[in-house]
Amino acid sequence: MSDVYILGGSQTDFARNWAREGKGIYEMFEEALREAVANADIEPAQIEVGHVGNFVAELFAGQGLLGGFFGQVYPELAAIPTARHEAACASGSIAILAAMRDIEAGHYQLACVLGLELMRNVDGKTGAEYLGSAAWRGHEADPAECDFPWPHMFDRLTDEYDRRYGIRDDHLNRIAEINFANGKRNARAQTRSWECPAGAFSSDDVLNPVIEGRVRKQDCGQITDGAACVILASEAKAREYAAKQGVALQDIPRIKGWGHRSAPILLSRKLELSADQPLVFPHAAMCLQEAAQRAGFAAPADVDGLETHDCFTMTEYMAIDHAGLTPPGESWQAIEDGRITRDGSFPVNPSGGLIGLGHPVGATGVRMLLDCARQVTGRAGNYQIDKAENMITFNVGGSTTTCASFVIGVGQ
Repeated sequence: MSDVYILGGSQTDFARNWAREGKGIYEMFEEALREAVANADIEPAQIEVGHVGNFVAELFAGQGLLGGFFGQVYPELAAIPTARHEAACASGSIAILAAMRDIEAGHYQLACVLGLELMRNVDGKTGAEYLGSAAWRGHEADPAECDFPWPHMFDRLTDEYDRRYGIRDDHLNRIAEINFANGKRNARAQTRSWECPAGAFSSDDVLNPVIEGRVRKQDCGQITDGAACVILASEAKAREYAAKQGVALQDIPRIKGWGHRSAPILLSRKLELSADQPLVFPHAAMCLQEAAQRAGFAAPADVDGLETHDCFTMTEYMAIDHAGLTPPGESWQAIEDGRITRDGSFPVNPSGGLIGLGHPVGATGVRMLLDCARQVTGRAGNYQIDKAENMITFNVGGSTTTCASFVIGVGQ
């Protein structure tokens, strides 16, 4: 694999409600793109190809063909090739993979990847219905059995863990508490100014009400407006860039490894396939393992930290054992011993994750990559972790129907 470098990027403030500001998805796209170009210190005309990660702009904003926004923002980009990629909550990561392939194939030297989602312009119930299109409509998450499709689906995953291994709600509560605390340190986190009363991270039905089954309010990732953007370059272009910037090539963050796996869309089918396996989602573990190995590591746990999907606390609980931090079904060990905290030996979601930072669906995979690039270059500000040289992402679409992972690092 030829190296793909990350020259810079941007993230909008995830606390903003763009509809209340009288702005829409184009204005969000424009702001993210302009800030990324400025952050990377490039000229817009240097961008040779554009990729967009987005899930359901047609539903939330009535808008498709988002690649056309590149040329709308910058006249210099009016004729570049563009594409939009959809894989539910993993849309941003799939857009990154597509841009990498363009660069690795030698077709282009400099690519822009922009992920975004406008979500807070509708009520919560409508938003949940739109997001439910990542499940198999008419076959699972039936409206007759649940009000909110994805809390229902991940409650089923909680039940599966409970059946196979046992699981305690207080461990899930602790994941939420850690991610909210991390989010408070992040100047662009949706929840940074939220105040959670004592007992909010418990099984108190008033302070932490049930949403579906065992899934409570604080277990849930946020409904978020936002965008993230990264500028990716070939090694040859990165060498030119490094010389111009007066920095060493090895100090520019790069994608050292990647993983990408998919599974049948039905959650029940996934569980059937893994019935006699140690892990609930073997394909998810393969995705993480392949990313680590392509980067030269024996296992995902050999890097310095993880930005993972936590659309629900159960998702992060699953990611912990699937990344090999603990034996299957024993993610609680990493929660109890504190290794996943920001100051722990293997920080998980120092950004705040989807629970603390926010989850604009199409942006999340791109945001994860950007946060890891910031960590390994010491530019994460108040949420910086110690001795971060290599970080790994784990981004999920649907009930792990699509899984993507990247190892981002500096140095050798």
